[in-house]
Amino acid sequence: METGNMHTFRSIFLTVLALSFLLSLAACTPSVSGQSNSQKQVTIDKGFQSQVSPVPTVPPYRCGAWSSNNAPDPNSTITIYARITKDIAPVVGANATAVVHFQGGDQPIDSQAASDNGGYVSFTLQLQGRQPSHIPATVDVTFTNIPQGHGPLQCTAAFFTPQ
Repeated sequence: METGNMHTFRSIFLTVLALSFLLSLAACTPSVSGQSNSQKQVTIDKGFQSQVSPVPTVPPYRCGAWSSNNAPDPNSTITIYARITKDIAPVVGANATAVVHFQGGDQPIDSQAASDNGGYVSFTLQLQGRQPSHIPATVDVTFTNIPQGHGPLQCTAAFFTPQ
């Protein structure tokens, strides 16, 4: 009989302990009485959809430049490429010049190239330690003598960071 009393006592004790724990948890929850659950009303003007932003126009002539190696050795030789297009078709025969912007100053690349049948040009650039490691440098390529009298066209810059 004593084993039965012990079992009953243990059951009552665990039940009281569990209830006490649940009540203490309930006491820790934030009070929500007196708080309103109202949200601000948002109104959208009926003419909203008629306010269409204009579609940007794509320029007929575009060009871009890039480096053969974006993380070269400071004393390596890299190639700078550029391409010119008109309405996505390659432009043939446009002249290109390039200027490297080193930390110590600008340095033109001593050659001029004409775009080939694909609209591409390339320049060889010997770095010779002129740009410190971990400092980015950029290269601007400009096309001139573009057919149909278009003025000079500056490409998006190529870049590299010697490692």
